[in-house]
Amino acid sequence: MKLFPVLMFALTALVCAQASPPQASSSSAGAAQATSGAPSSRAQMRAARRQKMMEMRKQQLEAMKADLQKMKASLEQMNTNVAKISDPAEKERWQANVDMWQVMIGHMEQMTQHMETMGPGMGMGAPPPPAGKPQ
Repeated sequence: MKLFPVLMFALTALVCAQASPPQASSSSAGAAQATSGAPSSRAQMRAARRQKMMEMRKQQLEAMKADLQKMKASLEQMNTNVAKISDPAEKERWQANVDMWQVMIGHMEQMTQHMETMGPGMGMGAPPPPAGKPQ
């Protein structure tokens, strides 16, 4: 008989525990709806996020251009130094290094040009204008 009150207490605790999360989640869903508001506020949030991403992309592009200019200056210095090397093996080693950096700089220039031509909506879901199709 002493088992019956303990069993009732345990079952009551289980029922209350199972009933609590749906109430909490439904009230938090209501709160989420209240904070998200109408579709226009979601559109405003999306627009703000898009603006932030465009600003970040612009900053990254400017940083990439600055890095590219520094790399070009360093490459010119390396070319000048290679011209002064008299040992053929050492000169060949340095020339291979210069050639590798020239390829890398060329690739970065292509990436920079590509990023510039993509415009501000790159990667943000804005489709590019149709090429060659009359409207």
